[in-house]
Amino acid sequence: MEEKLTFMSDGLRLSAVLHVPEGRKPGQKLPAFIVLHGFVGSKDESHAEIQARMLEAMGYVALRFDFRCCGESEGERAQVRCFDQVADAKNALTFLQAREEVDPKQIGVLGHSFGAAVAVYAAGVDERFACVISSCGWGHGERKFRGQHPTPEAWAKFTGLLEQGRKHKQETGKSMWISRFDAVPIPEHLRKNLSPKAIMEIPVETAWSMYNFRAEDVVADIAPRPILFFHTANDSITPTEQSIRMYEKAGQPAELLLVTGTSHFPLSPADAPRTKTILKGWLDKFIPSPLGQ
Repeated sequence: MEEKLTFMSDGLRLSAVLHVPEGRKPGQKLPAFIVLHGFVGSKDESHAEIQARMLEAMGYVALRFDFRCCGESEGERAQVRCFDQVADAKNALTFLQAREEVDPKQIGVLGHSFGAAVAVYAAGVDERFACVISSCGWGHGERKFRGQHPTPEAWAKFTGLLEQGRKHKQETGKSMWISRFDAVPIPEHLRKNLSPKAIMEIPVETAWSMYNFRAEDVVADIAPRPILFFHTANDSITPTEQSIRMYEKAGQPAELLLVTGTSHFPLSPADAPRTKTILKGWLDKFIPSPLGQ
């Protein structure tokens, strides 16, 4: 069952979809997950939607929503700031805890890519999250960007845009806009995995926000709650070392799973069956659903 709804976050109305398994009995409270979408993406027609439906099929309530400034949510479009997204995740948790379908002490957070960085940080500063799944995520913004712009020429071009944007803001009071791919390069053949509702241009301030964001600084504070770092072994978008480094800094119980044969979108049709099997094994161990098959 899918229910379209909204909830409030810092005075902004955020658009969301709640997934409830059909097998739920009246009055039954189920474990749940908040599902966070990727960089200036959308809850709809995206990896977040695929993840939410996967969780629903496995017996979990799932809430996917558009971060502020993205998709159908309120906020100035594309003016994304990482700590605002952390606040959105925490407010989504507050909202979900009040739902009659949900066990308020059994709510995890699953994020993909940018959403994974937000998920790790949110759980690191809010002990109400029961567990975390970080899918192809990152923990250190500057180092991530260095991996995404690996040559001296590419790094000079990227940092030049950042400085140009900073000066433009200081001199005009307005944002300088760039292509999302100038900040986060994505190979052409993988762009089909982006939601058609994803934002294609961003203000430079959004890139600066990511540059200065470090989820790995708080990842150790998640323990003793479980965390899974799930990453593609040869990720051509978010460097795989980002999950490895977060795993090294995390307390137990933490697990690191690297999969081959896919890149950054592990639930794309060709890879989904294997990915789902891996994720279900972890879920059954740490936050099992009474409806699990």
